[in-house]
Amino acid sequence: MSDQPFAGLEPARLWKHFEVFTRTPRPSGREEQIARYVLAWAAEQGFETQRDDAGNLVVRVPASPGREQAAPVIIQGHLDMVCERNADSPWDCETGPVHVVRDGDWITAEGTTLGADNAIGVAAGMAAAEDPDVVHGPLELLMTIDEETGMTGAMSLEASLVSGRTMLNLDSEEDGVLFVGCAGGCDTKIRLGLTRAAIPAGHRLLDVAVTGLLGGHSGLDIIRNHANAIHVLARALDAAGGQAALRIVHLTGGSKRNAIPREAFATIAVPAAAEPAVREAIDRVAATVAAEFAGIESGPVIEARGPDGEPATEAFDEQTSRRLVLLLRGLPSGVIAMSRDIPGLVETSTNLGVVHAERGASSADIVCCSRSSVSEALDSVLEQIRAVSDLAGAVATRTGRYPGWKPNLDSPVLGVLKGAFERLFGRQPEVTAIHAGLECGLIGERIPGMDMVSFGPEIRGAHSPDERVEIGSVERFFRLLVAALDDLSRT
Repeated sequence: MSDQPFAGLEPARLWKHFEVFTRTPRPSGREEQIARYVLAWAAEQGFETQRDDAGNLVVRVPASPGREQAAPVIIQGHLDMVCERNADSPWDCETGPVHVVRDGDWITAEGTTLGADNAIGVAAGMAAAEDPDVVHGPLELLMTIDEETGMTGAMSLEASLVSGRTMLNLDSEEDGVLFVGCAGGCDTKIRLGLTRAAIPAGHRLLDVAVTGLLGGHSGLDIIRNHANAIHVLARALDAAGGQAALRIVHLTGGSKRNAIPREAFATIAVPAAAEPAVREAIDRVAATVAAEFAGIESGPVIEARGPDGEPATEAFDEQTSRRLVLLLRGLPSGVIAMSRDIPGLVETSTNLGVVHAERGASSADIVCCSRSSVSEALDSVLEQIRAVSDLAGAVATRTGRYPGWKPNLDSPVLGVLKGAFERLFGRQPEVTAIHAGLECGLIGERIPGMDMVSFGPEIRGAHSPDERVEIGSVERFFRLLVAALDDLSRT
């Protein structure tokens, strides 16, 4: 592994901007620092900029000489990133830089998400705009905010911010694939009221931890059937509850609605006499989960151990604890249905993404992220979540619904991209839809008549500390962008 991860990488302008992104904290909702960098860069280049009330940013780039009459092309990406970190990582990308590592033909980060989603795309647009050797018509670099926590930037986009009606979205993550459609989605926030009571005498505390899972993007990686740490923890606590009436002191899992949870933790109080049986029950679940996910997960760990934190005198009562466990056990998570039109594409899924039931809390707060390319199927899974919540006595509220993007295989910009790809690489690209929420659906709804295609380099493990981007694919991705801009400026 190299201690100078960006040394000698091409295209140099792209990697130069990406390196700045890796040094700049930019969690969703806190993009101002990276926006200042973009604004300073644009001023240095002499480019005009504008922002709307939501904070979305556009950089207007004049056409190359001789291409002034071409129609404007929008290059679109988002400024924020998912900030996930392993519990034992000394790096925290919410507040500081990521620790970038070069491993062969891959760029990754140590212990945290890398943020290639979507900094590589934004950096590519900036690199193309400043490179005098890239031939293009008028460009509008559209950079949205808060994409990862609900696409609120795209939802609030002022249509007048851009004039173009051809858009290249650079927020895809598969080399050699052109995306022409995406799933719509909706979040469900669930609140379960909790009743606290004193822990009876003769009880012992146990910490139960689920760690070592792979996690991943709740859209792109949901098809991989990775274990959900919250579900696994609920299984362990359900089994433990079969041995003794347990009380939950606190329970947390996951950190982002759109990331498959990798870790989940609880502290429980159980009668001292039942502790050996409770531990054995949890160990049996650990063995079952390891067998169930063999070949999928590299090393799930479920442990029950003596408490490491402060002593507790109070916990959720037995009935409340049981309701919380069964609610988490019953909420759906994973692939619900596969597409009948596109082989291998997930149609409908849902992700049990986050649970917080802290010490002393009066409620447990849960977030589920559901997706589908079929609106009626999305409604069905949302109703299933509501029904399970109702049975547990919880309140389920839907929020942040966004539309899908219907494929148009006759799209003019798709035709240009296919032609450029075949000319560059001597083969046809794969053309498909994606089971993830691209901003194309929202932007197309906000600005009718927008002709769009999405593409990007090979990024794996997005939304998890295993996120990495393939160096060679970045070069190919940028070559395709450059060729497409030249071709579009001729039409």
